[in-house]
Amino acid sequence: MAVLAPAREPGSRPARGLVWTLGLGAFGLAFSLTTTAAYLPRLLREFTSSTSLIGLVLGAEGAFALTLPLVIGPWSDTFHTPLGRRRPFMLAAIGPIGFCLALLAFMPSLWTTTLLLLAFFFAYYVYEPPYRGLYPDVLPENVYGRAQGVQHLLRGAAIGLALIGGAWLFDLWHAAPFLVAALVVVASCSAPIAFVREAGGDARVFEGVGAYLHHSWRVFSSNRNVRRFLIANAAWEATFAGARSFVVLYITVGLGERSVSVTTSALAVVAGGYLVAAIVAGRLGDRFGLARVIWLCSIPYGVGLLGGGLARSWHYWYLAVVFVVSIAAGAVMTLAWGLLFKLMPTSDRGAISGLATTTKGFGLLIGIPLAGIAIDALAPHLPSTHGYQVLWPLLGIPILAVVPLVMSLERVESEADAVALAEQAEAPDRPVRDIDDGLRVPSR
Repeated sequence: MAVLAPAREPGSRPARGLVWTLGLGAFGLAFSLTTTAAYLPRLLREFTSSTSLIGLVLGAEGAFALTLPLVIGPWSDTFHTPLGRRRPFMLAAIGPIGFCLALLAFMPSLWTTTLLLLAFFFAYYVYEPPYRGLYPDVLPENVYGRAQGVQHLLRGAAIGLALIGGAWLFDLWHAAPFLVAALVVVASCSAPIAFVREAGGDARVFEGVGAYLHHSWRVFSSNRNVRRFLIANAAWEATFAGARSFVVLYITVGLGERSVSVTTSALAVVAGGYLVAAIVAGRLGDRFGLARVIWLCSIPYGVGLLGGGLARSWHYWYLAVVFVVSIAAGAVMTLAWGLLFKLMPTSDRGAISGLATTTKGFGLLIGIPLAGIAIDALAPHLPSTHGYQVLWPLLGIPILAVVPLVMSLERVESEADAVALAEQAEAPDRPVRDIDDGLRVPSR
């Protein structure tokens, strides 16, 4: 399979704010998906009372995450155009994403809403794998941790704004959160296309779906360390998707808190913890190692979720615990892709980015429907919370289960860092580019 490597000039210094411009794509994606996951279930409850059915509808996202990246990812490795190789796919997806979001709340039935949601998921997963592959194409290895910190700072802001603002907007008018999300995603996701520069060319290559699937399988089967990461990523994404999809219903139905102020307070604390993690996790990861920080944070993350199963009614002191767990969860999600970037071979960045998104699909297909089914199944046995009490222990188990896998990657990451330093020492005339991420205090 012919792969065209990106033309990156190690000695050049990108314009100030490149990592922030790249991060705007994550802001738009997170805002759109959070709005859909948090507030579409409340719309769907107008058509059905079955939590299992709602979980299956939202879990359909996993089918697209499971399949499309296997083709889009490696295709973007070989798709050189004057616009670059990643951005043409991103450009093609923006319009459909905004269109579907804008109309989502106006559908007259469960099935028409589901069909439009599926179209949204299709466009979303055309955009995401090339966007993920753009990061290692234009950034040097020594700022992966900080770049992911910036990305997740914006992602955390998007999640917080979508959750908190969405609660007030939904209470005002059910369609408002989705209309706002449509505008935000189009504006934010256009920024990397407009302002990030890739190496151009004229070598559009499409080798066929079968060839790309074979290539993705070859990459998966031949790289044990990437395989370990992908298994861990599936667990992280399953937990995140299940929490994101049912947290609002857990508060309003499970704990019986219909007050908008309670919901927004809890969601604000979650978003605040995520933002704290986004600010500090990148620096900690660059200093102590991404894998080490991930597995250390996974322990309070998983244990905190297990403890969430004890709650039967709302108490404000929960907010302190939620804040700590949110910081740990945010650190795991912030550093995950930075670790993957260190593990992936240069020639297979698009394919591996696609595989990582595919494992997210496994997590979505399992996490959301399983959570919905478990809630329905245990509702008669957990009447005080209508079954929602099972949600957090169910989501905590995968986090703790993959800790040994992440620990095994700590040595691999150290070796990759040593190789990068050795290569730099052999080419002192080609300095590693640094990125001004705007978060550091200038040296005097």
